[in-house]
Amino acid sequence: METEQNATYLFLDGHVEVQKYRYIYFMIVFIVYILILCSNSTIVYLIWKHQDLHEPMYIFIAALLVNSVFLSTNIYPKLLNDFLSEKQIISYQACLAQFFMFYSLGGSEFLLLTVMAYDRYISICKPLQYPTIMRKRTVSILLSLAFLVPLVEHVALVTLNAYQKLCSFTLKVIFCNNSIYKLHCVSSRVISLYGVFTLLNIVVFPVFFIVFTYTRILIICYHSSGEVRKKAAQTCLPHLLVLINVFVLAAYDVITVRIEPDFPKIAHLIMSLQLILYNPLFNPFIYGLKMKEISKHLKRFVLSG
Repeated sequence: METEQNATYLFLDGHVEVQKYRYIYFMIVFIVYILILCSNSTIVYLIWKHQDLHEPMYIFIAALLVNSVFLSTNIYPKLLNDFLSEKQIISYQACLAQFFMFYSLGGSEFLLLTVMAYDRYISICKPLQYPTIMRKRTVSILLSLAFLVPLVEHVALVTLNAYQKLCSFTLKVIFCNNSIYKLHCVSSRVISLYGVFTLLNIVVFPVFFIVFTYTRILIICYHSSGEVRKKAAQTCLPHLLVLINVFVLAAYDVITVRIEPDFPKIAHLIMSLQLILYNPLFNPFIYGLKMKEISKHLKRFVLSG
């Protein structure tokens, strides 16, 4: 134990009876990971292949699904290895890398949903200006910002964490999230303030913007024809479902670090699995079945296969 502490290795204590059921857990998680890769990749492939899906809305959906694949790949290989290992350990450096990728990609998910809300707002509220505003260059800039802003902000956050002295070497989680703050000997005011700044930029402000855009969409639809309302429902409802799902899981991730001592271990594990299991499968299901054009091509793809 002393050697591992000196080498800054951390013990992951979020697994429940891993040794007893590890092969069952391994197979379940492995199957889920394959399903995530296949389902997300299938929708992305259909969007890439079919010319009628080369529109901003579908390009943003493809980016969101690619982001889900990266997010899952950041967690699942390590999780699968843990199920086959006697001890679930990870170096502090690797933990910081996983933390960085998890929150950078999680932030990108929120910003991509924000971009998608903006796209729907322009399409429904300003249809005549849509071709002028949502050009290829605009789409490229919005996609770049959605991925780069969280990346840059979390580089600084991880750098600050890397220089903190550790007094604990046990994480009660199955992957490295914001629980790493509990490893530090002294809480850093700078890290706390910067974390709030990042949370505001990547989650809070985008959510307010999304609420504003969808409120405007609802007002426009209320005063429009039934055809406009139907179109809005077909394109906006999937985005709203995904947004609500992501927001609930993000809220859990932020809150749980503060109530962890009162949170049952098994409940904590279930919610953590929800975060990494349910969400990456939820997105392709919603967009594959609820988006009319994607659903049409998906049915043809399945029948032809």
